[in-house]
Amino acid sequence: MPDPSADYPSHATFLGFDYSTNKIGIAVGQRLTATATPLTTLISHHKRIDWQAIEQLLSQWHPTALIIGLPLTMDGEEQETTAAVKFFGKQLNERYNLPVHYMDERLTSREASEMLGYDGITSPRRKNKPGRKVKKHQQLGHDIDQVAAQLILQSWLSCN
Repeated sequence: MPDPSADYPSHATFLGFDYSTNKIGIAVGQRLTATATPLTTLISHHKRIDWQAIEQLLSQWHPTALIIGLPLTMDGEEQETTAAVKFFGKQLNERYNLPVHYMDERLTSREASEMLGYDGITSPRRKNKPGRKVKKHQQLGHDIDQVAAQLILQSWLSCN
């Protein structure tokens, strides 16, 4: 896989991923404006990735490379989910022959939650804490994952 600082053309488009075994937030961005936009959240049924949906997004957006959020501890160390994310990246690279780059995703879900007005709640399972109100239970996780993917991709575009 190429070095993340590779010189992509100014018209290059990228897809960003916030991966978990249950769902995958996806965003699209472009080098020209160095901006990213939330796209969708794919639900993994029985922990199976919806490869057909990913392929449709690749066909629609024709990305030059794929950017995946890399989960690290606050100390910058790999954590339990890091291996699963790297395996997902390897699968993307092997299936679609596109460069895959990783971007530190620390606190992106919390930032996404706050941007959406969810008071820092990063999962619908955490919504019942006393004193917290959450908009639309069904949308909570999906919106956060898309915006987290946007933040991951936006950070990568800003650094590269």
